Amino acid sequence: METYDDQQLINLLRNPATLRKGFESMVRQYSEQLYWQVRRIVITHEDADDVVQNALLKAWNSIGTFKGDSKVFTWLSRIAINEALDFTRRQKNHPTVSTDDSELRLSSRLMADDYFDGDETEAQLQEAIASLPDVQRTVFQLRYYDEMKYSEISRILGTSEGGLKASYHIAVKKITDFFHRHD
Repeated sequence: METYDDQQLINLLRNPATLRKGFESMVRQYSEQLYWQVRRIVITHEDADDVVQNALLKAWNSIGTFKGDSKVFTWLSRIAINEALDFTRRQKNHPTVSTDDSELRLSSRLMADDYFDGDETEAQLQEAIASLPDVQRTVFQLRYYDEMKYSEISRILGTSEGGLKASYHIAVKKITDFFHRHD
């Protein structure tokens, strides 16, 4: 399978004759990265799959609005992250069971997930991250796991770099405090 650089992808996506090929190539090149970005936000494999599918559908439906003034992956990330954040907000607003049930703690859900291969410490880290407000959680994940530069995160989230740096450092402090409380 052939891979394309950003400019080649943009050219394929802009040409009606090669749009489908360009979109299929884009999905093939970036699906796994999108999956992991989304998975860290929504936690479970099944939810991540659903959110990524929805994000790709939105990308397909809005391909005509992509101006090409950012990287293709940045544009896709913005759609996927917004979709994941919308999903988590809907989950918080419409819980199907009591969130007080200790058996449903995030770490317990992660350890029971067949696709989770981490240990108890990783589960606690994910629980600490999940306890963060949406923006802090997303900034932390993009910076820590994806090692994105603040400038790219700024383009994805539409927030100033200074605000992102502050959010990241506050998130790190809260995660550190979480581990101190759960020693």
